[in-house]
Amino acid sequence: MIEIAPQQLPALSRWFPAGSPGPATLAEHVLATGHGQWWADHRDRPRVLAVSCADHVLLRGDPSRLAPDALARFAGRYVEAPARFGPYLASAFDRVVPWERMLYVHQVPAPLPRAPRGVTVRRLTREDAPALAALHPENAWIHTSWGGPGGLAASGYGWAAFAKGAVLSVACGYFRGGSYEDIAVVTVPDRRRERLALACVSGLTADVRARGRTASWCCSRDNRPSRLLGWTAGFRLTREYVHHVTGRARVTARAGDATAVLT
Repeated sequence: MIEIAPQQLPALSRWFPAGSPGPATLAEHVLATGHGQWWADHRDRPRVLAVSCADHVLLRGDPSRLAPDALARFAGRYVEAPARFGPYLASAFDRVVPWERMLYVHQVPAPLPRAPRGVTVRRLTREDAPALAALHPENAWIHTSWGGPGGLAASGYGWAAFAKGAVLSVACGYFRGGSYEDIAVVTVPDRRRERLALACVSGLTADVRARGRTASWCCSRDNRPSRLLGWTAGFRLTREYVHHVTGRARVTARAGDATAVLT
């Protein structure tokens, strides 16, 4: 597949309908913010279209005529696609692991919990970029959908808990859609069980409501702490779905595809 510039995108209504919670907000986020990439099998009249941001990929279209190496660039990603892509993903990667997910939508406003002594919970500002950058690499995924710590800090879509200038917990609109904001949260390991994540999520969901949108929450079916946090913060289960974690590519993508951008 080849990367295409946003101005070359076909009409997206049939590919990625807007106004749905959860994974669908990825396409809206990339279109609105410019953080992410668009891919197609052909420049004119594409049969398959993909959108990627952070480590996530949405695939849509008819994969029946894809070349064997067409999906290789999506190795090591979280891929959400219709069932018809299943055989092609299995052929493209040495392993494809299904991951059962649960999608919640915010329905019950939750009060902002009182922060522990010495901790401040507030909306992020652009001056907080260095503090976000100082997070342990294992937690750096929280700002990748915004292009890095500076992008998230300046976005207006994040809340964090601070102590002595350090970020203890951060929640953000990971993918921003027109109707929904799919949120994510991370807390440093030694400050968990202090309701810091709940405080950040509560502040963030109040902002989402003020923007006239609804917050959504996706987590693994096996992630009980995340499910409990979402429930406590006022999210309620809407549906379940499956995305797939891809392994190593069986066939390396053609070198020309890696940098081809149609303009």
